[in-house]
Amino acid sequence: MIWNVHYFASGRPTPACETAAMDPCAAILAGGAGSRIGGDKALVALAGRPLIAYPLAAAEHAGLTRVVVAKADTRLPPLPATVAVLREPDEPRHPLLGVLTALAAFPAVIAIPCDMPFIDDDALSELAAMPQQLATLYAGEPFPSLYRRGALPALRAAVASNRSLRSVHAHSAWARASDPAGLTFSVNTLEDLAAAAQRLSRR
Repeated sequence: MIWNVHYFASGRPTPACETAAMDPCAAILAGGAGSRIGGDKALVALAGRPLIAYPLAAAEHAGLTRVVVAKADTRLPPLPATVAVLREPDEPRHPLLGVLTALAAFPAVIAIPCDMPFIDDDALSELAAMPQQLATLYAGEPFPSLYRRGALPALRAAVASNRSLRSVHAHSAWARASDPAGLTFSVNTLEDLAAAAQRLSRR
C-alpha cells in the first residue's frame, strides 16, 4: 500500500489513523540517501535481516500503527501488508521532510530512522505516552521523537529556513535524560554496521 502525500497538507487525518486516543503512529524514515554506507540503507543486511526490520519490529511490539516514509526512488525490502509506504517529495532535502509527510496523514507520529536497530518497544511506548506537541526520548537526541500536529507551524518554518533538526528540539520535552544502553545508536557507515553486528552477536 503506497500513499503519495504532499507534506504541506493540513486536512483531516485519514480514517485508518483516527483512533479515540489519537495515538501516534510509528513513522520509519527511509528517505535518506545513505551515501556513507553505499546507498539503499533500508536494504542493508544486519545479522541476516534488513536494517529497517529492527525499528519496524520494535514499533510492532509497542502496539503502534506503522508506516514507512521514503522517496519515490527509495528501494525497500518486502514489507508486511499492514505497513503502508508514504512517498515524500524529492525536494527540499531536510530531515524533517519525512515527518511533515507523515503528519499530513496522521495526527501524531513517532519518527524513527530506519538505521536505528537497537530502539526497543518500552522506549517507544514511553515516548508515545508523552502529551507534548514536540518531544524526544533522550535529551539532546533528535531521534526517536514525537510530533503532534500542533507543532506543524514550527516544523514548516524550520524546513523553509533550513534549520537543523537539533535546533528544532533545543527546547523540546524529553522522556529520559540519557541513553546509557545505546538504544539510539545509528548505522551510518560500514564501521557502524560492523559494530552493530558485533553487539547483536553478544546478545
